[in-house]
Amino acid sequence: MENNASTRFCIVRHGETDWNARQRMQGHKNLPLNPEGIRQSWKLCRYFTKRTIDVIYSSDLMRAHHTAIPISETLKLPINLLPQLRERNYGRCEGMTRSEAASLYPEDARALHERNSGYVIPGGGESLEQHQRRILDCIEELAGRHAGQNILLVTHGGVLDIIYRRVSGMALENPRDFPIPNAGINWLVINGAHWRITQWAETSCLQPSPSAETDVYF
Repeated sequence: MENNASTRFCIVRHGETDWNARQRMQGHKNLPLNPEGIRQSWKLCRYFTKRTIDVIYSSDLMRAHHTAIPISETLKLPINLLPQLRERNYGRCEGMTRSEAASLYPEDARALHERNSGYVIPGGGESLEQHQRRILDCIEELAGRHAGQNILLVTHGGVLDIIYRRVSGMALENPRDFPIPNAGINWLVINGAHWRITQWAETSCLQPSPSAETDVYF
């Protein structure tokens, strides 16, 4: 049962990038939002005009940081950048599609396809287990630091994947069967060891505003 010590996380995936659209593995590559991603970041502001947020954290990668900036301006709160909230590091496969990786590095591609949780991608990459530990340690630390508060996290699809699996008990090796849309809004409540998702993959704020024929973004 939720109480005053619960920490409530609003977790937002960054807006779209060109590599998202082309299904390229981004990992730690520092890519900007594309025009659609910029529009998404401004549309997100509508959602937060009627929400109480106490503190903002973002991955330090550009695509997450730039998604957070319009929300920060709307809420008049600073952004705290955390490298711990980065996407999984895909090592030598970063920048490739899955089919390109299969042609050049078939062992890596097989491990990615089979979700081999212990496989460390060469070239400075991480295993799923390493990524999981990094993310869960970060979330648990923030939950303790901000008990009773509402935290906004702007981060990445792989981070949300880890969080969903922690709540649902789904193994790292199981194929993903849940959506993680760009600029999707997700709510997580943590009270001690109990994690509970109260909203997932909410994107209604990204639709055109019903009060105007045209949305304008600066």
